[in-house]
Amino acid sequence: MRDAFHEDLDRISDQLVEMTRLVSSAMSRATTALLDADITLAEQVIENDARIDALREELDMRAIDLLARQQPVATDLRIVVTAMRMSSDIERMGDLARHVAKVARLRFPHSAVPADLRATILQMGQVAERIVEKAGSIIAAKDAQAALTLEKDDDAMDDLHRELFARLADDTWPHGTETAVDITLVGRYYERFADHAVSVARRVIFLVTGEWEPEALTDHEEAEDGYGD
Repeated sequence: MRDAFHEDLDRISDQLVEMTRLVSSAMSRATTALLDADITLAEQVIENDARIDALREELDMRAIDLLARQQPVATDLRIVVTAMRMSSDIERMGDLARHVAKVARLRFPHSAVPADLRATILQMGQVAERIVEKAGSIIAAKDAQAALTLEKDDDAMDDLHRELFARLADDTWPHGTETAVDITLVGRYYERFADHAVSVARRVIFLVTGEWEPEALTDHEEAEDGYGD
């Protein structure tokens, strides 16, 4: 019975890693769609988000079933509950990639990103991919030490977000209000994406050590993830 229980725990971990893989691909394609005004790619990201949602639901149902059947305690209980919280974070990251794709679709056949901001947005997309790929590796290895380093990538995203905001706030901004709104939203989506990855890393630290760090996101900030639906 315990062997079957631990097989189920391993399956939950595998599903979390698979979710990070799907989310990484989604954000990569969403960034390309945004920069290149690729409507086909944008539609694929939006449509495929349902797969991430389905994995989250499947994982949570598996976890609930384990809680009901096995009544785990101590470390095992921590693993199951923490996995459910991580699945929520990763699912939100998928939603944020979908939001980026929706901005790309909204402005088609034009790119929502002016030429002078392309490099910054491209870098934000690259940081987003890197941070979720690291999160997947951290989950797979339950590597608390690596989890501690993830915030450096989040710092890089925050720096890019501040750079973007400075451009938006400049009195010489030449691109009009509509583009300013688009870039404000897109910048927020990338920033929140990285914040959720940090939250995942902190949950891995909790899973391994039992020590909890403050949340990366407040409830109010989590609610903002859905802005733009």
